[in-house]
Amino acid sequence: MTSLDLSARAEEAALAIRETIPQPPAIAVVLGSGLGALTDRLADRVVVPYATIPHFERPTVPGHAGNLVVGTVRDGHPLLVLQGRYHYYEGWDLGTVTFPVRVLQRLGIRTLILTAATGGIARALRPGSIVCLEDHLNLIGESPLRGPNAVDFGERFPDMSEVYSQRLRALAFEEARSLGYELASGVYACLPGPSYETPAEIRMLRTLGADVVGMSTVPEAIVARHSRLEVLAFALVTNLAAGLSGRTIEHEEVLAAGRLATPRLGDLIERVVWRLATADPADSPGPA
Repeated sequence: MTSLDLSARAEEAALAIRETIPQPPAIAVVLGSGLGALTDRLADRVVVPYATIPHFERPTVPGHAGNLVVGTVRDGHPLLVLQGRYHYYEGWDLGTVTFPVRVLQRLGIRTLILTAATGGIARALRPGSIVCLEDHLNLIGESPLRGPNAVDFGERFPDMSEVYSQRLRALAFEEARSLGYELASGVYACLPGPSYETPAEIRMLRTLGADVVGMSTVPEAIVARHSRLEVLAFALVTNLAAGLSGRTIEHEEVLAAGRLATPRLGDLIERVVWRLATADPADSPGPA
């Protein structure tokens, strides 16, 4: 896909969404495996199936409904939610995987909150732990920015020294404390999947400094940073990584853990959205 094709397709998708949602919110959330029920917390929901949006694909993985949902959270503040994502391991190239982020930029989104179900590597993490990402390791073996660069999206060589906004991370930790949650900080290792990692790979990832491991989020974060969005990401630990629990890993276990932790993560996201929506505009950064 050329940069012109990408721009044109993103614009076409954004225009189609605006036919149903004329004034999209400034904050969006991408929901990972088992976290789709977070949309139930939205009031005044408007649902746009991915199948009706030009150039959007349909997720094939259980736990990813494939809807764009807009509604309101605490005190009526608007929020856009992508209920599910599609993945590199499903056979899509990274340009397709990250296309929704390009469309969010076209819609005027300024803040992107990413969520993911992950395996816990750090010894202190247990199923149900929520990790606020501080950095990542892109071990897919490819960059979503490879190929022609669309200058209207971002510069050719974007800086990645702060993919995950320090400002938003500080705000998330404040709100977690106010909720009585213990929010961890960590590094996300992204592998291509779809097989879960081997115990030897987990030992390697621990040596490299990874705290959690998964098969998503990082490509979207890279593209969001390239697109000058401010990014916050939460990794929900749904299982201990391979070799750490003495058990096999099943996708249904991941979905069940996600459903169990949804209320806690939902409370935190709502508080963060409320803080952002009620902040003094002078305190918000412009495009990075």
